[in-house]
Amino acid sequence: MRTTRIVSLVPSLTEAVARTAPGTLVGATDYCTHPPGLDVPRVGGSKYPSVERVLALEPDLVLANVEENRREDVEALRAAGVRVHVTFPRSLDEAFATLRELVALLGQLQPPSWLTAAEKAWRPFRGYERTAVIPVWRRPWIVLGSGTFAGDVLARLGVANAFGADPERYPRPTLAEILDRRPDLVVLPDEPYAFSSVDGPESFPGIRCALVSGRHLTWYGPSLAEAPALLARQLAG
Repeated sequence: MRTTRIVSLVPSLTEAVARTAPGTLVGATDYCTHPPGLDVPRVGGSKYPSVERVLALEPDLVLANVEENRREDVEALRAAGVRVHVTFPRSLDEAFATLRELVALLGQLQPPSWLTAAEKAWRPFRGYERTAVIPVWRRPWIVLGSGTFAGDVLARLGVANAFGADPERYPRPTLAEILDRRPDLVVLPDEPYAFSSVDGPESFPGIRCALVSGRHLTWYGPSLAEAPALLARQLAG
């Protein structure tokens, strides 16, 4: 059955739907910023969307993500009779499988050009060249741990995660514990926490810091086509 009315609660999937079958997208979150100029009704934030607003749009499919959306909202939508497709890619390979599945849900017989370009852009892993800590929040510090999509993205670019063997996916070490790992590099994305040249690097004196695009590091959608080249430049700094 072809899907005709989609509400997306996942910014990267919003971009994917808008680029692939724009006429099917009838709602998105306030954080769905791509493609630029996207003009659809907004249903609130990813963590706290308005279930009432989603239902008012009469979707036949809602797109959600295990990390970005709350279980209770997904369950409320399903209880109201709405089909919810929940994603949870933890690697590039899983992301591409997720996107191919989405394309099929959209009724597309062939992959869109952006998906073909994204799969072609990512080369197989060739070995680690440096070790990094990747904070995604501060106050308290939260870093990438094991089994994360962004960690796999960096691994493909030759960056080993200093907390990659941690049992937690998002450990909360102290700054002293971060420094004890003696990383070659600190990777500071601009989302979810908006690290910048004046907010973040000052905590890591003597260690090179790379400010990178959070969208290209964490989104699994059309941005994957340009992500390897852009992130490689930002990491090289």
